[in-house]
Amino acid sequence: MEQSVITVVLLPAALAIIMLGLGLTLTLADFKRVVAYPKAVAVGLVCQMLLLPVVCFGIAKLFALPPELAVGLMLLSASPGGATANLFSHLANGDVALNITLTAVNSLLTLLTLPFIVNFALLQFIGEGKVIPLQFDKVLQVFAIVLIPVAIGMTIRNRSLATAQKLEKPLRAISAVVLLLVVIGAVVKERARILDYLQLVGGAAFAFNVISMAIGYYVPLLFKLPRKQAIAIGMEIGVHNGTLAIAIASSPLLLNNSQMAVPPAIYSLIMFFTAAAFGFLVNRRKEPAVAVAET
Repeated sequence: MEQSVITVVLLPAALAIIMLGLGLTLTLADFKRVVAYPKAVAVGLVCQMLLLPVVCFGIAKLFALPPELAVGLMLLSASPGGATANLFSHLANGDVALNITLTAVNSLLTLLTLPFIVNFALLQFIGEGKVIPLQFDKVLQVFAIVLIPVAIGMTIRNRSLATAQKLEKPLRAISAVVLLLVVIGAVVKERARILDYLQLVGGAAFAFNVISMAIGYYVPLLFKLPRKQAIAIGMEIGVHNGTLAIAIASSPLLLNNSQMAVPPAIYSLIMFFTAAAFGFLVNRRKEPAVAVAET
């Protein structure tokens, strides 16, 4: 992607604003709630951090994706859920409190896991001769852009809930506008290959989305978790934060590759339809009258 004011200045700022907005929705209680849901959180994290990257790697190989698109899909697999996952979980009668807890924990762990997963993907799909962007200095940049705004947002919410609630909508609107400009810029730049990209990565993105939700739903059921928690985990790891992945792929401070932003963009469109279908399917039968909750 060509250097511009939007990509050099506004995009990193938008990413920071996105994470600030996430921080405004989190409290320390969201992290402490791990104690209330130890088994559910452990299962959700194993699915998110271990199973999904492996599945995503297999899908990228199976569909023979071009190197940049394969890395973009792996970047998406390393991205956590977010507010959209929480909303879909609520609509599907999932355990939203568990969603919020998983989002909080995943957002912190992503700071450590995302660079390693992306570096692995770059090595596997592009080769050792290529420059690996997410080295230690880039990890520090991710720390500055991601974790610090989250901490600021949480601090604001802790000191004044009313202020946090007032800031949420405008921050979301500002980041959406900037990211829209970035997406439009990427589309214009890659306009000659848009249909090719859809053909190349559309099937892989759909397969990864459906398999992610299936893993997130059925693995918890195998471990005898309540269905509401299975729905929550399914949404959390199936509805990825495509916005974060697009921002990381496009930012000159990080990956600086518009092609790597294509899989998250396509996935983000697909997941709205698949998440709605998933919510409908898992609610066709009623929750059993008695469900054993974790202690």
